[in-house]
Amino acid sequence: MIDYKQKVATAISVAVDGSLNEKDIFYKIEVPKALNLGDYAFPAFALAKYLHKAPQIIATELVEKIDKKGFEKVEAVGPYINFFLDKKDYSNNILNEVLNEQDNFGSQDLGKSNNVPIDMSSPNIAKPMSMGHLRSTVIGNAIANLLAKTNYVPVKINHLGDWGTQFGKLMCAYKMWGSEEEVKKDPIATLLKYYVRFHEEDVDKPELDDDAREWFKRLEDGDKEATQLWKWFRSESLKEFIQIYDELGIKFDSYNGEAFYNDKMDEIVELLEQKNLLKESNGAQIVDLSKYDLNPALIKRSDGATLYITRDLAAALYRKRTYNFTQSLYVVGNEQTNHFKQLKAVLKEMGYDWSDDIHHIPFGLITSGGKKLSTRAGRVILLQDVLNDAISLASKQIDEKNPSLANKKQVAHDVGVGAVVFHDLKNERLNNFDFDLEEVVRFEGETGPYVQYAHARAMSILRKAGVSELGTASYELDDNQAWETLRLLGDFPNTIERAVVEYEPSVIAKYAIHLAKAFNKYYAHSKILKADKQKAARIALVASVAVVLKEALRLLGVAAPDEM
Repeated sequence: MIDYKQKVATAISVAVDGSLNEKDIFYKIEVPKALNLGDYAFPAFALAKYLHKAPQIIATELVEKIDKKGFEKVEAVGPYINFFLDKKDYSNNILNEVLNEQDNFGSQDLGKSNNVPIDMSSPNIAKPMSMGHLRSTVIGNAIANLLAKTNYVPVKINHLGDWGTQFGKLMCAYKMWGSEEEVKKDPIATLLKYYVRFHEEDVDKPELDDDAREWFKRLEDGDKEATQLWKWFRSESLKEFIQIYDELGIKFDSYNGEAFYNDKMDEIVELLEQKNLLKESNGAQIVDLSKYDLNPALIKRSDGATLYITRDLAAALYRKRTYNFTQSLYVVGNEQTNHFKQLKAVLKEMGYDWSDDIHHIPFGLITSGGKKLSTRAGRVILLQDVLNDAISLASKQIDEKNPSLANKKQVAHDVGVGAVVFHDLKNERLNNFDFDLEEVVRFEGETGPYVQYAHARAMSILRKAGVSELGTASYELDDNQAWETLRLLGDFPNTIERAVVEYEPSVIAKYAIHLAKAFNKYYAHSKILKADKQKAARIALVASVAVVLKEALRLLGVAAPDEM
């Protein structure tokens, strides 16, 4: 792809006779917010100290010197030099590239085929998947798609919460109030009911915590009854989880959860001892992290039970040995930031410099009515219920808009599920947001269905035009109405790179909204199928929009129906 920004930098560099390094010029070039100010702008302030002139004078003089070949015009506006690209040349290059590369458009080799494990989703067994699990799941999946697009090899790991004191609580609750028959009828809902009841009764009966700890200790020691209960809870949970992942179109490379590392933690403790990093504190074993301005990392409690960080240390070492990763990502909520700082610090103390390649990818909360969702308090919005309701809402709107649509059930599924996923991902990762289903599944506004509908509209135009495939041709388009759309198409590769570097899927979602808006505006003001010399180029533009919208949605984990 022609780098038009580089073209501008080269033109300026030649004109200033090397007064400023071309690389420095490149990074100072801006993209104006308004199209009437050009496609690229260079602030002449950057040259004032070299040329000892006012920026306005520098801009005016340089415009006279710049080689304008390949530009529609170059003009000085105050201290800025504004560059307007040649629309015909630009459209011909971009449209041919998109149509030739199709869904490979925007692919890059940032990753050099290196492995990147992604710890994501990771629900706790014996609890239903709630809306609280959505963010880690869809953010992790989108990041994996973006990494694959840029030639990394993502390894999606569902680090199931299948170990810990909560299972002691659940076993304790099941033994006191549970019945096998009741659990078999509706496993997850029933187990959740027991778990919530435990926390309600625990308020007045703190001795229940001691019973729960004892059950978990039995599990750690390999007690037969505790192990059988644990396996049963895990098996039933996984069935329900996989059903929801199938609904979302997400597959995992590994379901190795916390329990997988039970036989790998002794090595961690031994390594810490060998390196003289373990210290005793009130009977517990800790690693002092005061030099990192962090609290001590608690490796073993006084009763000998291990903690999350012990398993995460074992997991980090296992993943490095297994995948020899170039990066290792943990898509986990913002509230765990301190935990991952401790994890990296302990690994650093152990002499593992690859700890610098571990990155916590934090995110904000989904709230309901402004309140945090909580399993413990029983304030749970089940993810499966939300997906079902979204599909139902989408189906109702499709019935109103296009009652004769073929394959209505599949389209309603793609639109409903896609709406929930897109709504999550259009929000910047670190932001909290309140979830309102009616708002999410609207076909108007900055929603997933709006973007999907723009793609379906493009496909409808191509069907009307009788076009199934477009090859290489001269697609010169100088229509001012098309320019915003063309510019956005050309920016797709840069947008992908930015999303990967920042681990930020919202960059792609916002791009998709902007492209859909620009295309809809173009569609409203242009006679695309009018028979004239630029008809083929206009159809090529529509086809290119369809390709890029579909690929942008795919990167987010959202389907793009051809009809809606």
